[in-house]
Amino acid sequence: MKRRIFAAEHEAFRATVRTFLAKEVLPHHDQWEKDGIVSRDAWLAAGRQGLLGLAVPQEYGGGGDPDFRYSAVLAEEFTRAGASGLALGLHNDIIGPYLTTLGTAEQKRRWLPGFCTGEIITAIAMTEPGAGSDLQGIRTTAEDHGDHWLLNGSKTFISNGILADLVIVVARTTPQGGAKGLSLLVVERGAAGFERGRNLDKIGQKAQDTAELFFHDVRVPKENLLGELNGAFGHLMNHLAQERLSIAMAGIAGAEHLLEITTRHVKEREAFGRPLAALQHIRFEVAEMATECAVTRTFLDRCIVDHANGELDAVHASMAKWWATELHKRVADRCLQLHGGYGYMTEFPVARAFTDGRIQTIYGGTTEIMKEIIGRSLLA
Repeated sequence: MKRRIFAAEHEAFRATVRTFLAKEVLPHHDQWEKDGIVSRDAWLAAGRQGLLGLAVPQEYGGGGDPDFRYSAVLAEEFTRAGASGLALGLHNDIIGPYLTTLGTAEQKRRWLPGFCTGEIITAIAMTEPGAGSDLQGIRTTAEDHGDHWLLNGSKTFISNGILADLVIVVARTTPQGGAKGLSLLVVERGAAGFERGRNLDKIGQKAQDTAELFFHDVRVPKENLLGELNGAFGHLMNHLAQERLSIAMAGIAGAEHLLEITTRHVKEREAFGRPLAALQHIRFEVAEMATECAVTRTFLDRCIVDHANGELDAVHASMAKWWATELHKRVADRCLQLHGGYGYMTEFPVARAFTDGRIQTIYGGTTEIMKEIIGRSLLA
């Protein structure tokens, strides 16, 4: 089905993104996977190309366009290219809104220009060894010491954890109150007591640095409080819809691309003297995946338009996230099977997609959490 959500300017942007990927990302991605981290030069190149801070006001060096369809194009093209290392979606779509909507005028002047040039790489630190989706389990604390907060605790599975120059840390600022006692504190590179642990060895997304972070009596200036004191839970809930939609967009784009390359493979690969595509079972497999992708794409495109118009709610974002990522998982498994032994070789895109995409049903809120959010909304 022809998509109707993009205009000429979005397709022109798509061409720009493809050129950037071909020149600045794909020639280096294999090396980044071996290194477990991307080059900072790639972030600077993304900044020069105008791919960072798409929605950041122009006065701070950003694109100044809040149209989320540009983010959709970026997510689709990076997913199709298998470029999981350069986490522009995390930077633009997840962390950017915290800085632009919650930052003070002084904070915006201090951080946003570097955010847009790629000189400041960002991360957000929520997950802890004993607290994942349950924010009430967060144990990292920040004590009020007059002109600063004293931050202690640890975080894990933090994307961009090694490269990050600026980390938004979710910390407990009151001893009581459960999730309501949390605040967002911005920790900058070089802060005394801020240490990075291992660059974690994952089964997929090898080029994307994911780290443990440790905070030992880190003095965080009072002016680095982001948003309201003890207001982190509300801030997080307000921004999670966009995060989950971003993950969903990568999920459906990945599934569509897997279907595309698998369709080519079964047409070319022969078994028992004829192409795999001549077998009825193969045709049924492809037909089922194509239908599921088409139906999911229709819903996702509606969500993208709704979000661009400020109308997407948390429930529909949760629906999009769990369905699209679970679809990607199913499609990746079936496409790998249709590739046979070749699908198990890491040099084939289907193998990388199988491992790279597996995290999507976990980060940003697990599938189970998404279903809980939807169920509560319907049965409360």
